[in-house]
Amino acid sequence: MLTAIHRIIAIMQRFPGLMALLAFASGVASYILVERKTALAQIIALLLVLSWLWLLLDNWLRERIEQRFGIALSPNVMRFALQMLHQESLFFALPFFLAVTSWHHGQAIFTLLLVLCALISVVDPFYYRKLAPQRTLFVVFHAFTLFVVLSIILPVLLQLTTSQSMAAALAIAIMLSLPSLGSLMPGKRWWRVPFLMALLCLLATGMWQLRSFVPPAAMRLNTIVLTQEMNTTEREPGENITQLTTNALSQGLYSFTAVTVPRGLNEAVFHVWRHNGREVDRIKLDIRGGRESGYRAWSRKLNFPPHSQGQWQVEVVTESEQLIGLVRFTVLE
Repeated sequence: MLTAIHRIIAIMQRFPGLMALLAFASGVASYILVERKTALAQIIALLLVLSWLWLLLDNWLRERIEQRFGIALSPNVMRFALQMLHQESLFFALPFFLAVTSWHHGQAIFTLLLVLCALISVVDPFYYRKLAPQRTLFVVFHAFTLFVVLSIILPVLLQLTTSQSMAAALAIAIMLSLPSLGSLMPGKRWWRVPFLMALLCLLATGMWQLRSFVPPAAMRLNTIVLTQEMNTTEREPGENITQLTTNALSQGLYSFTAVTVPRGLNEAVFHVWRHNGREVDRIKLDIRGGRESGYRAWSRKLNFPPHSQGQWQVEVVTESEQLIGLVRFTVLE
């Protein structure tokens, strides 16, 4: 068995493009399965969690295997396994973030960073010669990969809201980075661990302040419509409006949305009304998962400021201010 593993590794190292192609295909297949079957999504998520746990117990498992079976696993095997895990995790997460990113928003920076990390994971010269020798940078890369995967699988496995999932994913990624960062500060000084924990807490706080730049990967906005007519019985909006006058605006506007969330998840979202970039209203909506076409909900705004002409937009955001989508309209005299 050990010989077969080494043979597979030799083949993959000889044809690195093959591993990249397999990682990409696996990520796309995982995305399709998660979208279509929640049960399969839970299995995929569980396998990813178990693979990360296996990685954390790397040294302990290698010692036990050698003691029990007399098989010494080469560090090259573990290094190769780590690269495969990074590739599978990043290409699993990538389609989810690409599907929900608002490209005219700061979310584009996060998703482009994710694309860059996925490319680095499949280009061996960058991964082994540039990234892996830089211990600090490699730990950050590792923690970022874990964060993006947890952001997707926590809502699926535990039915956590998007805000709860992001907070938990950030906390877990930071905590699991602590042992790896310990090697950056050799010595037995008593203040070493408290200093690292304080540093990580400061880093986590800074990242939390930038949470609006992280796309809500487990949610997707299927439809958003602005209309003055609403069939509440059939839950169907009227004609979409992109431009209207102040007189027509006085009749009020409906903002209709259909948001897809994991099955069984109950979550609050907000319709944020902005006039010339300034927030003028925020309306809370409760949504529930289960419908393939998305949970349909709407809000109605009747009270508009006296001078309403100008540029308006309605943003759909989570409790943690992560943008799900938006729609714009213009009000004329």
